[in-house]
Amino acid sequence: MSQQKRSNSSQALGVRDMMSRLIALPSISSASPDWDHSNESVVRTLAEWLEPMGFDIEILAVPGMPGKYNLIATLGKGTGGLVLSGHTDTVPYDDKRWQSDPFTLTERDGRWYGLGTCDMKGFFALAIEAVREFVDRDFKQPLIILATADEESSMSGARALAEAGQPKARYAVIGEPTGLKPVRMHKGIMMERLVFEGRSGHSSDPSLGNNALEGMHEAMGELLSLRAGWQARHKNPNFKVQVPTLNLGCIHGGDNPNRICARCELHFDLRPLPGMQMEELRQTILDQMQPLASRRNLKLAFEPLFGGVPPFETPAEAELVTICERLTGHSAEAVAFATEAPWLQKLDLETLVMGPGSIDQAHQPDEFLDTAQIEPGVNILKQLIQKLCIGA
Repeated sequence: MSQQKRSNSSQALGVRDMMSRLIALPSISSASPDWDHSNESVVRTLAEWLEPMGFDIEILAVPGMPGKYNLIATLGKGTGGLVLSGHTDTVPYDDKRWQSDPFTLTERDGRWYGLGTCDMKGFFALAIEAVREFVDRDFKQPLIILATADEESSMSGARALAEAGQPKARYAVIGEPTGLKPVRMHKGIMMERLVFEGRSGHSSDPSLGNNALEGMHEAMGELLSLRAGWQARHKNPNFKVQVPTLNLGCIHGGDNPNRICARCELHFDLRPLPGMQMEELRQTILDQMQPLASRRNLKLAFEPLFGGVPPFETPAEAELVTICERLTGHSAEAVAFATEAPWLQKLDLETLVMGPGSIDQAHQPDEFLDTAQIEPGVNILKQLIQKLCIGA
């Protein structure tokens, strides 16, 4: 490493200054074009900090997603190593419910407030602070800082990386807010759309039409029956809610009490446990809906609202789980929220979720990171880098 790089590294911003700059850069991802932003400014800011520290920088456009980018920053070489991964985007916000500017880091009562402080721009600041101690050391295995796009909306950044087969390493820690407790499993999430189309007519004579709403009533009964069967067969005591869930979320159909409903649309979500396969679940639902639609002479459409997130599980005896349990003093847990972990697993990375902050503050007005988590978070990351990259 050149003297110039070491010099620039020593003058790097502190954790608060880094977080302040990241929070100030809007990078909302949303299915609504009115809310959606590019994440390019966040990715290029991270690259601006990491390159002088000796990292090789790759900024990758996400195919089919203009303005969206992934960052792979690599320090050291080798076939193993550690990925510290986070997403650069945030959710939308309601500024009327915030007590301070969401894009200005604000300190109150030992907390740093701002959009993305815990979910999850703050993790990048801690990771960069942790690696600073090692920039002049010999890395036996590489350290990779991975920053992804659109986790909060489509997971398109992580999907693109999995399809491209990069990055290559042995271990990955995703810094989602877990209170610095290791998480080795989470449920999946599927959001599905079911539509029946019949024929309108005057309500005084049912033979004049074909009621799609009545067909949907029967379909909802079938879905609830499937839910009962899945919950009877699948249970995982590691989760607070030990069974898969299915929620009938919203329904739209018809336009007037005296007209036969010609079209009805249902949106529902399904949260499968590890071991349950999303495509098999979709096929089971379709196998129930097709005969119903045929019997009632209704047109049927059934499709995902988005691609979904598969369930995630890393074995309890995995090396990374054991290491993180020892470093934190906490047994690895299961959580209900979904992450990018399944796509990192597709890259053959032994994956764990662990980062500062609480999921209870994520997606909330006045999102914050408790400053008491910062020093322990940096120390845990330093120990991971030392063990898996320096002393590997």
